[in-house]
Amino acid sequence: MAQTLDTTFAALADPTRRTILAMLLEDDMAVTDVAEPFDMSLAAISKHLTVLTAAGLITQEKRGRVKWCKLEPDALRNASVWMQGFGQFEPVNLDAFERFLKAELPQTDSDL
Repeated sequence: MAQTLDTTFAALADPTRRTILAMLLEDDMAVTDVAEPFDMSLAAISKHLTVLTAAGLITQEKRGRVKWCKLEPDALRNASVWMQGFGQFEPVNLDAFERFLKAELPQTDSDL
């Protein structure tokens, strides 16, 4: 479990990856749609997606010619259980997590 936690927290440490997770809270997205709001190359976004996939936070699948990304909501369960051990954290409530991310992350033009 320690390796899984290390991978999960390493993936969550990057603000771009956290933003991608927030975007995927809404629905599955094509990789090109995930990349659109960022000022970086598609290759750079693909690297971020690879990290999120390796951590089990998202899955990627090819549908026809398009690669899609899907949030795996249960992936944070081990991290949540570990944090609860400190008695200072509540279980991860994905609805509350979504509200928090929407409040904290700047809106893009596509959110308007």
